[in-house]
Amino acid sequence: MEDKKLTPAFFFLSIGVVASLIVSVTAFLRLVFATLDKVFPDVLSGMYQYGYSSSSFEQMRVSTAMLIIVVPVFFILSRQWMRLQRAGLSHWDSVLRKWVILLILFVASVVAVVDLVVLVSYFVSGEITVRFVLKVLATLIAVGIPGWYYAQLLSTDNTRCKQIEKWAGIKSSVLVLAAIVWAFTVMGSPFAQRALRLDQRRIEDLQSIQWQIVNYWQQRERLPESFGDMADPLSGVSLARDPEFQKGKEYEYKKTGDMSFELCATFAEPLPEGWVEYGNKGGYGGEVMPMRDSAVSSAPYYGNADSWDHKAGRTCFARTIDPELYPPYPKPER
Repeated sequence: MEDKKLTPAFFFLSIGVVASLIVSVTAFLRLVFATLDKVFPDVLSGMYQYGYSSSSFEQMRVSTAMLIIVVPVFFILSRQWMRLQRAGLSHWDSVLRKWVILLILFVASVVAVVDLVVLVSYFVSGEITVRFVLKVLATLIAVGIPGWYYAQLLSTDNTRCKQIEKWAGIKSSVLVLAAIVWAFTVMGSPFAQRALRLDQRRIEDLQSIQWQIVNYWQQRERLPESFGDMADPLSGVSLARDPEFQKGKEYEYKKTGDMSFELCATFAEPLPEGWVEYGNKGGYGGEVMPMRDSAVSSAPYYGNADSWDHKAGRTCFARTIDPELYPPYPKPER
């Protein structure tokens, strides 16, 4: 009777193996698809981003983090799961093992069929050929390796299973590592991502300062001589400072005429630009369309006067107030 009992350790390990495998495969496909959409963007489902978009690499960042954490967890759980099998299983443990393997094979088959149907539908609608082929290959590899591995477990002995486990583990590790490295080459290192976010913050700060200067002119019909003229503790007006002011970086303001001025800042990287896809595409790597802010994320249309183009290093932005667009505020009646 004792031999027929279900072992709690094997039961929970089985759940962990299935869950971590599904998460790992999903994260791998999302990372590869998102990276392919960055490298081979489709102009029919995107816009020309001219500026910053904080969510542009969000799917790649999340998928990379999931792979870095969940894949090692899957390997650890899978190894412990196989150790218990080699040590000998009870009757109900053996039944559970067979059900787990069949469940994985079923899920792998469903994922492969659904993904291929979706990918073919995009291909028929004009999906870029190179990207389509690479997505199909990634899908087949991502579900093919675990599918082949667990199919072998149903028909081989423990000695052969150990060799298959080693082979599948090496191949899977190489693929995951290659996907992560490729993703970092596309989105840049964490230091590069931080530099872009700092530059995005600088543009947002300069926008805020610019409108404070315009508001100052509308109230007084003259431009401030310096940043200090705009500070007003009574109304709660305060000016943003460079996020790296402790390193000696500061925003600069210069009055160049009765109605013109310059704002300057030091940037870490050039202003990013290029095609970015929008529309979620059912989770196949498309980006969410960013908010249309003409100064931060906009297409380079002709006549875009409110431009924040910049290169790496110190950059100044010349501005001139148009009194017809920004008339002075009416003076209060006494």
